[in-house]
Amino acid sequence: MAKTRIGILGYGNLGRGVELSCRQNDDMELAAVFTRRDPSSVRPLTEGVAVHSADDLAAHAGDIDVLVLCGGSASDLPEQTPACASLFNVVDSFDTHAKIPEHFANVDAAAREGGKVAVISAGWDPGMFSLARLYATSILPDGADYTFWGRGVSQGHSDAIRRVEGVADARQYTVPVPAALEAVRAGETPELTTRQKHTRECYVVAKEGADRAAIERAIVEMPNYFADYDTTVTFVTQEELDRDHAGIPHGGSVIRSGKTGRDGENRHVVEFSLTLDSNPEFTGSVLVACARAAHRLALEGQTGCKTMFDIAPAYLSSMSGEELRASML
Repeated sequence: MAKTRIGILGYGNLGRGVELSCRQNDDMELAAVFTRRDPSSVRPLTEGVAVHSADDLAAHAGDIDVLVLCGGSASDLPEQTPACASLFNVVDSFDTHAKIPEHFANVDAAAREGGKVAVISAGWDPGMFSLARLYATSILPDGADYTFWGRGVSQGHSDAIRRVEGVADARQYTVPVPAALEAVRAGETPELTTRQKHTRECYVVAKEGADRAAIERAIVEMPNYFADYDTTVTFVTQEELDRDHAGIPHGGSVIRSGKTGRDGENRHVVEFSLTLDSNPEFTGSVLVACARAAHRLALEGQTGCKTMFDIAPAYLSSMSGEELRASML
């Protein structure tokens, strides 16, 4: 089978993560990078890869099998994914959980109109953690799900802060509440509010002359991101941010506590955990696996929007069915 030709829209941390993953997969080929910046200022790691203006996307529809969208969920992907899904098979990492149904509907309409396949909300949460929740809940229907993120940098939340007026740069850490995590791992099934499970730490570089009180208020009151959490905002210099918060680690756990037996006398705890040195590189790797699946689905004649719930696991792998059954089953 010919290589899957990948296009990247947005060459930031996540876009570079997608590129690095393409370099690790022999069945993938990075065909082009599209950017809203001056294309001459973008230097991909892969030699010979063309860089085009995002305004020229439509002219290259025939050069790409799957376009991977690497923008932010706050304002980029809600507009970009539906617009691109009528022209390309696409994959995105939209991670505003509360708005996924709306995003799915918008992208599905565009993809079906264009006869394309679109995979949305691919990554580790939503994405791999979503699958862990589905599997565990299906197996243990009498129980409770818990998801803990961090301690780590959230790219989407950091991006949302950087879009606040007066903010020059920012990093946001999601931090599990230790007592809640310990109780769930012990097999307890407490009823926990959003605020009782996590706190959020924001390190912000303010632009010169910016109203810091207004910035802090805009952050802590931001719906879908910070309003439901105990959030601290610490203002730092750019030098301090670069020195102390340069990495992008993340991770977390999905835990299902369930019961079986005639009277629920047997308790079970299922946990799926990730520890990531680089959130964007790992997320980029998930996006590339989903791009492989999107291309296969498109070749089969399927159209419309999909999530990782809708993709057979074998479609994510470069291995054949025979190889998978021999080595992993």
